[in-house]
Formats: sequence, structure tokens, C-alpha cells
Amino acid sequence: MITKPDKNKVRQKRHARVRSKISGTAECPRLNVFRSNKNIYAQVIDDVAGVTLASASTLDKEVSGETKATAATAVGALVAKRAAEKGIKEVVFDRGGYLYHGRVQALAEAARENGLEF
Repeated sequence: MITKPDKNKVRQKRHARVRSKISGTAECPRLNVFRSNKNIYAQVIDDVAGVTLASASTLDKEVSGETKATAATAVGALVAKRAAEKGIKEVVFDRGGYLYHGRVQALAEAARENGLEF
């Protein structure tokens, strides 16, 4: 009997491949995205020091949206605002193994529109 591959395991392998090539530094941290069925999370990470510099998610009280995509847009704007408060303008985008489509794309574009460069 042939079994279907676990979607999350395939995504994690894809993410590990991407992470072997990119890393965040203090000058240019990594903007990481994690997407669950209900929520979306974004973190700005300095991998050298192992520190999260800024974060936002749909669980924050400042974020609201009728649909998942509009909520992801709000998260992108909020993480860009929080990063700007810490003096971060340039980041490396880490889509977390997800396709650059839908909620991940909405978050990335909102972060760009609110001042993050990647």
C-alpha cells in the first residue's frame, strides 16, 4: 500500500534546504513566517546571537481582519512597524518552506509597503 507523504514533513525538508543557504545577522536579520491553519506568525531574528528582535502574529490585539489574508496583511504591517522601532530596515525573507502565495505573499507585501526592504 502506497501512503501519501506528510505535507508538513515535506515543508520542513524544504525549509531546512532554504535555511542552509540563508541566515540573519544583526545588520540584516531574517524575517521568518510560520503559518498554521488559524493563525500566522512573523519574527525578525538575529541568527548569530540567537535572538528574536521583533515579532507579530494574528494573536496580537492590534491585529484584526475579516479573512486570513487581511489578517496576514495586518501582521506584515505590524512586524514592519515593530522592526522600524528597533532601527531595522533591511531583512532577509524566510518563507518557512511555504509557497510564496496567499497569506505568505500578503504578509511579505505588507511588510515591504511599511518600510522593510528585502
